[in-house]
Amino acid sequence: LIQQAIASKGECNLVLATGASQFEMLKNLVSLDSNDWSKVTCYHLDEYIGLDDSHSASFVKYLRERFLNRLKVPPKRFHFVDGVNPGGAEGECLRLNRILKNAKIDVAFIGIGENGHMAFNDPPADFETEKPFIVVNLDEACRKQQFGEGRSEER
Repeated sequence: LIQQAIASKGECNLVLATGASQFEMLKNLVSLDSNDWSKVTCYHLDEYIGLDDSHSASFVKYLRERFLNRLKVPPKRFHFVDGVNPGGAEGECLRLNRILKNAKIDVAFIGIGENGHMAFNDPPADFETEKPFIVVNLDEACRKQQFGEGRSEER
């Protein structure tokens, strides 16, 4: 799909998720030498509020270690979610929504969590919003589920 987007329009806009459901997908994706990553713009799907990219639970750190740092050629751009944006979570959502406003996503590799969540949109998710990025408040059950998800799998 990445190669098809590049062939048809000269570039690809790619969304990457994190979590246990993405371990094998990312491992296989970085092993594909056929993708011209210099023509790919990546978008990060979610992050915990208040975590900087050096924190062990940061999804920015996760994507750098499992994807970005393993590519032979870096992507054209990578739009990470900044968990410590000085404008706060709402400011970061505004920043990302502006970036995505004019981007047509070609490929999205997302997983479905153990409780049916995609990104931090745990059931019941807000299906009425038209904003690509929103602040999601996780209840205690969701936080526990996400903390335990994939614990038996290799990290």
